[in-house]
Amino acid sequence: MRRREFITGLGSAAAWPVVVRAQQPPMPVIGILTSGRTVRPPNFPPPAFVQGLSEIGYVEGRNVAVEFRGADQYDQLPALAADLVRQKVAVILAFGTVNDAMAAKAATITIPIVFFNGSDPVRIGLVPSLSRPGGNITGVTDFNSEVVGQRLQFLRELVPGAAAGTIGFLTNPTNLLSEPRTSELLAAAQRIGQQIRVLTASTVSAIDAAFAAAAEAHLAALIVDGDGFFGARPDQMPAFAARYRIPSTYPTRVFAEAGGLMSYGDKRFESYRQAGIYVGRILKGDKPADLPVMQPTKFEFVINLKTAKALGLTVPETLLATADEVIQ
Repeated sequence: MRRREFITGLGSAAAWPVVVRAQQPPMPVIGILTSGRTVRPPNFPPPAFVQGLSEIGYVEGRNVAVEFRGADQYDQLPALAADLVRQKVAVILAFGTVNDAMAAKAATITIPIVFFNGSDPVRIGLVPSLSRPGGNITGVTDFNSEVVGQRLQFLRELVPGAAAGTIGFLTNPTNLLSEPRTSELLAAAQRIGQQIRVLTASTVSAIDAAFAAAAEAHLAALIVDGDGFFGARPDQMPAFAARYRIPSTYPTRVFAEAGGLMSYGDKRFESYRQAGIYVGRILKGDKPADLPVMQPTKFEFVINLKTAKALGLTVPETLLATADEVIQ
């Protein structure tokens, strides 16, 4: 063999590993579409979602990547969903509200979508059936029509004069679920003769104004609706309630942990974990059409005793006994 041919052969052999590396399949990408926040916060998605995803064998940065798209207002979601489609992500996680899921659904009929929100997905048209969602979308819902009525009942038991007075309901009118949830609450209130005043907010300044209006109207208490914009501000909402001294109840424990009076809703850890499992299973090759929409089976009631004392409220022993956790 000539020397030049030998050197050329060595050069080709040295290039083999580079060629092999270049032919490795690209890391799959999870596109996260959410509202209420424009910058990806720490520990998002929640650790329970990360745990569920890891149970299927996926860890961000190791064998899966994440593209985050967050909207400050709901009307920004369609453009963000379209951008994730252009990025050719492997699956879209529509996390937080039905608006997120509907925007993702409108953007693609081919990329798999896993949603997490508080909707009745059949009623709003996300899926035709819980057991057989069909198409390219499935997910986890924390919807339970009895929850809002239970929140109302807890307030009536805790706050003196609430049953005879007026209780406020704070909702985000730009959330697609605002109207049906308001109707559910008004129907539940009518059955027990409870007066309700509906307050709306879709910006931070409007939230402040809503709490101020509740105080000015001497509302006995306030029910805060589940909403992505509200949920992204678990510290601000209880702070407004404390400023205006409005006893308030919230949809998830994160608000009670941040100083809210109490919360009642599904156990989010299991719901988030299931969403992570579904995303992982789809990355493994499962079809959304074959994965039934999961519903909550466990709910938790949390009372912040420190906040109750600050508001001059004595928590009845019956409520303390009912609570899954009492924050001292």
